[in-house]
Amino acid sequence: MSHLNYNHLYYFWMVCKQGSLTKAADALFLTPQTVTGQIKALEQRLNGKLTKRNGRTIEPTELGQLVFKYADRMFDLSYEMMDIVNYSQRANLLFEVGVADALSKRLVSQILSTTIPMDGNIHLRCFEATHELLLERLAQHKLDMILSDCAIDSSQNAGLYSKKLGDCSMSFYSATPVEEKEFLNNIAQYKLLIPGSRTSMGRKILEWCDRQGYQPNILGEFDDVALMKAFADAHPETVFIAPTSYPAHHNVLAEFSHIANIKDLKEEFFVIFAERMIQHPAVKSVCDADFSRLFK
Repeated sequence: MSHLNYNHLYYFWMVCKQGSLTKAADALFLTPQTVTGQIKALEQRLNGKLTKRNGRTIEPTELGQLVFKYADRMFDLSYEMMDIVNYSQRANLLFEVGVADALSKRLVSQILSTTIPMDGNIHLRCFEATHELLLERLAQHKLDMILSDCAIDSSQNAGLYSKKLGDCSMSFYSATPVEEKEFLNNIAQYKLLIPGSRTSMGRKILEWCDRQGYQPNILGEFDDVALMKAFADAHPETVFIAPTSYPAHHNVLAEFSHIANIKDLKEEFFVIFAERMIQHPAVKSVCDADFSRLFK
């Protein structure tokens, strides 16, 4: 059998992964015409059509599905090899972590502290975005691990795993003192600041309000908790929700008045990683750590 051009195979694999010729070309820093030409060369080599168009997306043909299945395993293994080589040879272990922007940064920082070895030989690189975008970057091997507020379904995300690290209850706070009974009986009269409805906690709050029969007066949604607190500080008439105050958060919420703890609302913390990263020392340290005190 004559040699197979693996560049052509890689371009085809990228088109299938992206579902779009244009997106694949952008990711490869090539023109769509160049990618198309390379795939045609691969089709000639394999003597069959590999892709078909379905509306604006490109899908693999029956032959293309077969080729993609093997290519996916090949390139996943190549990424795994490079990951292992990189973190075994670097003087300072590079560890790229994605953090869901809705999570409490104080808690995230304490979780990440477990990744720092005794000799300090690690180079942390943190990327903050939505859960969906982080999963996409993880699947593209652009991240080593994710800290998020929701788990994943491994049956829908082949090769990805998640583990719950802990959870903490949520409370309402305000820069202006408010009685708990007064607030809960008249919640519609208060201007609320909540996590964005795209986040897990944002959806939980809206569902909780619906179950309680509340008609919330939402002034703002914030994907970033720190920004929400800063906004609440500048607008003392507002009420916001955040993890219930305990030692890890004491200094952060000291200037705000605690209104009510809502036990039905819990912020959950999950670590998500690819199968190839199970033996990564930093991932292992997070998965093996006991965070019971942190989430007490």
